[in-house]
Amino acid sequence: MASGSGNEREGLERGESFIGPGTPVPEERRLCREDLVDNVIRRSLEHSALAAQLLSEQALEASLQAALGAPHRQPDVWLFAYGSLVWNPVFEFDERMVATVHGYHRSFCLWSRINRGTPEKPGLVLGLDRGGRCTGVAYRIPARLAESELRLLWRREMLLGSYAPRWVLVTHSRRSLRALAFAVNRERSGYAGRLPAEAIVERLLHARGTIGTGLDYLRQTIDGLAAVGVRDPHLIRIEALARQRLGEDEPHRPRADLQL
Repeated sequence: MASGSGNEREGLERGESFIGPGTPVPEERRLCREDLVDNVIRRSLEHSALAAQLLSEQALEASLQAALGAPHRQPDVWLFAYGSLVWNPVFEFDERMVATVHGYHRSFCLWSRINRGTPEKPGLVLGLDRGGRCTGVAYRIPARLAESELRLLWRREMLLGSYAPRWVLVTHSRRSLRALAFAVNRERSGYAGRLPAEAIVERLLHARGTIGTGLDYLRQTIDGLAAVGVRDPHLIRIEALARQRLGEDEPHRPRADLQL
């Protein structure tokens, strides 16, 4: 599926937004491609408490080139998404399919100290951690766009080194292929480890960053997965615990009609 059509472009612009510190957060302001082209996130981090942990431009480029030069890389690059990249890719791609990776699972194991929390009160976002399996979305980025599109993704995901790019084996029906995935980097300060469900809910409800709370992120991920026919029991359990804490009677109904 080409990402340039009108309906697809609407989908690409749905998702998170980066807004600088101190800026009010409108409900519908989402991360857009221009934020990454303009390197807005880096510029904000350079003036934050996390500046010392920010990877240099040289280190970032070296990491990208190492991933592109890996032996598993094919001319067209498949990218495996399991969190916000499911519902807000903001990059160009030619094909998308539901796929499963074995040996990793989706987990709220990554501190969010800008987007969904602060350095003083971190929130949580999803990482791909070792063990188990995870079903998400695989995108095919054509060879002619692979380097430029991945460079934008590096600006989104890799600035603090919280992820480690990995070429993982994903399956779709009877088809298997290698895809690039952002696994959590256990060696960096952003790794939260395995937290009990109650602790996860506490952070999702009470930490807020430049683009909102983790509860919004959780529900957007549930909706995005539902839109491609994927149901994650762990995420649904966390959301049910959050509703219980909030005293909400009505269950969250995943928007399976969400147009991605």
